[in-house]
Amino acid sequence: MPPPRTRGTALQRQLAELRGPDVPAKALDARALAALAANPGCARRAILDGAGVNKTALASALGSPSAFGQSQFALTRGNAFEAKVKADGGAELLRLVHEKLDRSAEPPSHARVPDLTASGPQGRTARTELELREATAHPGVWTLLDHPMLALDVAGSPAFLEPDAVVVHPDGGWTVVEIKSFPLLDGSADPAKVGAAARQAAVYVLALEEVAARLAPEGAPAPQVRHRVLLVCPRDFSNLPAASAVDIRKQRAVTARQLARLTRIEDIADALPEGTCFSPELPVEELTAAVESVPATYAPECLSACELAFHCRTRSREEGAVTTLGRPVRAELGGLTTVEEVLAAARGEAGDPGDPAVAALRRAAALRAEALEAACR
Repeated sequence: MPPPRTRGTALQRQLAELRGPDVPAKALDARALAALAANPGCARRAILDGAGVNKTALASALGSPSAFGQSQFALTRGNAFEAKVKADGGAELLRLVHEKLDRSAEPPSHARVPDLTASGPQGRTARTELELREATAHPGVWTLLDHPMLALDVAGSPAFLEPDAVVVHPDGGWTVVEIKSFPLLDGSADPAKVGAAARQAAVYVLALEEVAARLAPEGAPAPQVRHRVLLVCPRDFSNLPAASAVDIRKQRAVTARQLARLTRIEDIADALPEGTCFSPELPVEELTAAVESVPATYAPECLSACELAFHCRTRSREEGAVTTLGRPVRAELGGLTTVEEVLAAARGEAGDPGDPAVAALRRAAALRAEALEAACR
């Protein structure tokens, strides 16, 4: 007799049908997860990421190819730099962790670098958890986990995440290490890039906290997941590694709150029309209808974070949505959701005069008319 069909297996089958026949799932990495958490109201991105849809291929099939993503040159340079940082059993990497985060510990003259090889993401996740348990149970030794695999529940669907490294300190604490190819110039880096790295690291910290909670003996405190992560970058214009400690408590709190706000994947999937599929092999009309069946929440910030941003921007402009002007403007306009509604309110043709947003628009329109009249005299 076959095993009963559980809600979990039914959901996974439904998500596979959304991707299309024989289309492999695209893994949801920390970069995508941080972007998803930054826009929790976007059901379109949530279901596409949850189903493992390749949004780059989808955007191209829709006729709105994305310029989002790293160049092949940047990826190659980043991989070469990471290999240099982790050479010789991660000696230089551990030296930087000791120097920037844990000077009170014994210098890392040697360290455990366990093999995390296993079959599939579930196997690698279990192996990572086993090695973290082993390292925490035997304090006094530095342990370097090279590309561990972590799992994090995202809106009811598991996301498998792979940080560059996790270091277990001699005191049993855990530190996330992010290795980036952008430079540290005179000890500082591009704030926007550092912020993006901090948001990614916050996702890893949340996943590690779940592991720590599972490993804690009953009645005993969980292993400490440090909220200062190590950011390793090339120094100036060389290929020599330099590091900076980054406090990600704020990013962690924001990401946790935003992930908790995400609508559960099964709720979005159940609301879709029967037979919905996002396979790039479908005709453009059918594919467009499938994508448009899921509501999106577009904002200009999506252009630097989502492969479907050009498509969503076009639709948002066609609808005259005020979100195309940015989230701050949208927040100031209250219940006015389209540009036409805003203009009508400003001209006094529509809107409640008692609404603060309507009153402000009419006052601004009056001031503009006065300024134009004065300029014409």
